[in-house]
Amino acid sequence: METLNLPAFPVKVKQAENKFWIFDGIRRKYLVLTPEEWVRQHFIHYLVQYLHYPKGLISPERGITYNSLAKRTDICVYNTAGQVCMLVECKASSVKISEVTIHQATTYNQNVRAKYIVLTNGLEHYCWQVDFEKATTISLAGIPYYPNL
Repeated sequence: METLNLPAFPVKVKQAENKFWIFDGIRRKYLVLTPEEWVRQHFIHYLVQYLHYPKGLISPERGITYNSLAKRTDICVYNTAGQVCMLVECKASSVKISEVTIHQATTYNQNVRAKYIVLTNGLEHYCWQVDFEKATTISLAGIPYYPNL
């Protein structure tokens, strides 16, 4: 897998059934290692180890319904009141962050209503703060530390 613009960590990878699998420390199981999963696991590690997000408040691949369709968010981060405060959309490093990916994340956020939206392909990372009451979105220079949410 490609080296990402995220801190390296001791990844647990195994090979079985002619596939590579990566260990997800949040769900505590091995998942098929895809380029997107590689980015998701690195980003989760970054949130926990560098930005101090509690593991117990991170939910990878949370199911949502949008226009009667079952969809999955890549990562949702909750606050201590149980509300989603951050929606993270992960793409493989080969996928450029574009208007299409931004539209996907903002569409999901109409349902989730998170205060922060993050888009990452492991090489580029973008974060916006959303104010639903004022109907504004502000681009942030970085991803906030957990205690500052």
